[in-house]
Amino acid sequence: MSHLGAIVVWLSYPLALSVCLLLLGLLALGFRRKLVAGVLVASAIGWSMLWSLPLVSDALRMSLERTTPPVAVRDLPRADAIVVLAGGGGYVRMDREGVELDDLHDSSRIGAGARAWFAGSAPVVILSGGVGPPGHREADNMARVITRLGIPRASLLLEDRSHSTRENAAYTARLARAHGIHRVVLVTSAIHMPRASLLFRQAGLEVIPLGVPERPARDDWRERWLPSRRALWRSGRAFKEYAGLIGAAVAPPLGAAGPVPDRPSAGEGGAKKKT
Repeated sequence: MSHLGAIVVWLSYPLALSVCLLLLGLLALGFRRKLVAGVLVASAIGWSMLWSLPLVSDALRMSLERTTPPVAVRDLPRADAIVVLAGGGGYVRMDREGVELDDLHDSSRIGAGARAWFAGSAPVVILSGGVGPPGHREADNMARVITRLGIPRASLLLEDRSHSTRENAAYTARLARAHGIHRVVLVTSAIHMPRASLLFRQAGLEVIPLGVPERPARDDWRERWLPSRRALWRSGRAFKEYAGLIGAAVAPPLGAAGPVPDRPSAGEGGAKKKT
């Protein structure tokens, strides 16, 4: 099942599907099925060309983003913790002396999580992401950045074992239950939020979504209508999210992800839920 899911995700990228259609077209041509070959080749080229148009790509992505409308951090309901999912990179650039919260743009997940904490949305921040070597995993890198913004280490919990959104949800839910946390503000990109919030709810947590936008500026007609590799990649990300949503809806929640890590926090003794 996992291999099938990987194939579906790979085919969700327009260029990958176009390559498959081209290969099928060549095969049909080898069997002298010229009409079938022509249709397959034309479909392959047209499919990738369509989704490489920036405005078409943006419309596809907005179909996901609009499911969780933006909300100001001051208007968020009170929660037990803020969960920030790794992604987007840029930690080296942000991990420097003198970095301030105002330096982080609106699409920064760390920035959104920090603003929610300073607004009093929750006393604890859970940083979730396990990609990378020990000591430099995504959760470790996020912790170094967010403490530079003024959030104390004692308010942090680190989930540094996950390598997928499904594992983000499973490991974070176990860590949350161990600390009496049930209601969380979930911070991730707006396009990723539908799938992430579904998986976190399946893991047993009450979710308040706080999506961050990923909308590039389109200043002139060329940036809106000329095909680009960037737009094609962004379309692929949106199709991947739709494929992941279907998988999350039909697959059972990850219930055997292993024990909660012994090292729960980047601070001394770990963060404790305030009562």
